[in-house]
Amino acid sequence: MPFPVHRPRRLRSADAIRKMVRETHLTPDDFIYPVFVTPGKGVRKKIVSMPGCFQMSADEIVKEAQKVHKLGIPAIILFGIPERKDERGSEAYSPKGIVQKTVRAVKDKVPGLVVITDVCMCEYTSHGHCGVVKEGRVLNDPTLELLAREALSHAKAGADIVAPSDMMDGRVAAIRDALDAGGFDDVPIMSYAAKYASAFYGPFREAAESTPAFGDRRSYQMDPANRREAIREVALDIEEGADIVMVKPAMSYMDIISDVKETFEVPVAAYNVSGEYSMVKAAAKLGWIDEMKIVMEILTSIKRAGADLILTYHAVDAVKELNK
Repeated sequence: MPFPVHRPRRLRSADAIRKMVRETHLTPDDFIYPVFVTPGKGVRKKIVSMPGCFQMSADEIVKEAQKVHKLGIPAIILFGIPERKDERGSEAYSPKGIVQKTVRAVKDKVPGLVVITDVCMCEYTSHGHCGVVKEGRVLNDPTLELLAREALSHAKAGADIVAPSDMMDGRVAAIRDALDAGGFDDVPIMSYAAKYASAFYGPFREAAESTPAFGDRRSYQMDPANRREAIREVALDIEEGADIVMVKPAMSYMDIISDVKETFEVPVAAYNVSGEYSMVKAAAKLGWIDEMKIVMEILTSIKRAGADLILTYHAVDAVKELNK
């Protein structure tokens, strides 16, 4: 029967009742905190376009990891900024590389924290692209070997999960084969399965020092206009051995998050990316929004769309808000 028998406002009348019938709940376990490691010692350099975020040396990353773990955030994801770059990104798969060194340091001091490593070439190559470049083209198949070497080197250093973000075809299978052959069959792969060629990545380019020297990444990252293609990409990654699949970015792609969650029976991650973060910070600085209310609404909506895990630079502030 219609009104007045049915009055939905009855269940909104008091805060305690609203909490009782709330459908979506955020917890610290939902979050993965991205961090950027840079050479040196005692380095904590502000990222201008991402207020509150820093490029940190390995010793500072360890301190950050201890703080994150104490808050109850279960995982970090590491992005590396090497001392030197070359055309083949050799520092990406060096046993003495910046990420490998940091993984060992964090796992030694904070063994209970899950350490995820970003597996890509863009931070390490002199041209800033995510693979081998020849005559202005990013080559798919020659890149697979390098990605597999990088992922294996991370696993040897102690990484708990490897996360390929390059969007080369076949990279999950190549990494899975390398990990299994190297005795790391128990290391999961969290693939950036539906990663779009998005303008929302702008501030990350400063944070990771990975701006392409020429062109853009549209020949390998997905067209933002495509929805059905995401299902195909995710299906291929799962078939190749992905244990967790990711949608990136999150806010403008909640339909994709929902589609993936409804279609597949694997954990779904979503990356609340740098541009999304920086827009909130900029508007809050101008006094146009209530920062934490906006942050919590955004993160709740990402989870409501279907994300099991949320990679977000807001993680520390969000958990502090949850713990109030």
